[in-house]
Amino acid sequence: MFAPAISILKYLLFPFTLLYSCVIAIRNFFYNRGILDSVSFSIPVISVGNLSVGGTGKTPHVEYLIRLLQYQYKVATMSRGYKRSTRGFILANEKSTFRTIGDEPMQFYSKFPDAYVSVAEDRMIGIPSLLQAATDTDIIILDDAFQHRSVKPGLNILIMDVQRPFYKDFVLPYGRLRENRGAYKRADVIIVSKCNPAITSEQAQDIIAEIKPFAHQHVYFTALHYQIPYHISSGATLSLADKNVLLVCCIANPASLIQQISKTANDLHTLSYADHHAFTDYDIEEIKTSFSNWSVSNKVVLTTEKDATRLLPYLEELANAGITVYVQAIQVQFLLNGQENFDQQVHTFVTKQLTHYHEN
Repeated sequence: MFAPAISILKYLLFPFTLLYSCVIAIRNFFYNRGILDSVSFSIPVISVGNLSVGGTGKTPHVEYLIRLLQYQYKVATMSRGYKRSTRGFILANEKSTFRTIGDEPMQFYSKFPDAYVSVAEDRMIGIPSLLQAATDTDIIILDDAFQHRSVKPGLNILIMDVQRPFYKDFVLPYGRLRENRGAYKRADVIIVSKCNPAITSEQAQDIIAEIKPFAHQHVYFTALHYQIPYHISSGATLSLADKNVLLVCCIANPASLIQQISKTANDLHTLSYADHHAFTDYDIEEIKTSFSNWSVSNKVVLTTEKDATRLLPYLEELANAGITVYVQAIQVQFLLNGQENFDQQVHTFVTKQLTHYHEN
């Protein structure tokens, strides 16, 4: 019933896509020709981003880089701090909350206490502020900065969801791309994310043929690895094997998460909100009502690590309602023996850049 209407609406939006594509193309042309300034920094700067809106698995890839580098270098992250209540550059501290720095930066800060976590809308201004505030920084990882052309990273990593490849998509609002497909040429590394762990070399080669990488570009494949859920406060782990799960999530594309939990849990109900949604009192009442009205035993509330940062203010209220909240952590797993090559490429870039930095 609704499919024809949706198709008609998409075609009506196509002229706006053409207009938006032209604006973005002109902007990129100005940057490519040097008409608009793109600043490079001597310190190693790694950008992780995507071409499409939301849901490519960018955050766990940023976390992978932090884990890879944090024991050898002083790592700093810089995000925009989406939907935060503040503006300008902020270096996270013990008083920071998801409201002041955003949910994903708050997740980084909670999980990696030895890393510097910062936010700034304008990275060109934010990076010097970060280096002034944290003088021992060795490496900066820019979160979601592929379209932030005012900074030219030393290593540009593009994440592509295998289920939503950019080479089959269109620019907003007709499609989901933030800019034209050809922008992938700026990437040094292309990571095809959310793959089936059993992907074959032949299947990977078919995808690479569609991407058409340039000689300087390296393509890797990753899958999401779902870890054992842990208690939001104590950290105690919990098997979902005999549990009835009320999943509370505010992520762009929860399909793979729902599919994974369904494989393990006894039963699953989902309360899904918009990406980066800030919970309200009404939402908490909805969670409490849904939980209490579900007439089953062994039930728990499960949420993502990002969403857990926004549930923290309501933990006492939820506990008083008999609700125990667990968190589903996710890491990335490199496939087809790609981890060693990826790690080596990152380490080689950082070593070379730092050597040049200290020599000058």
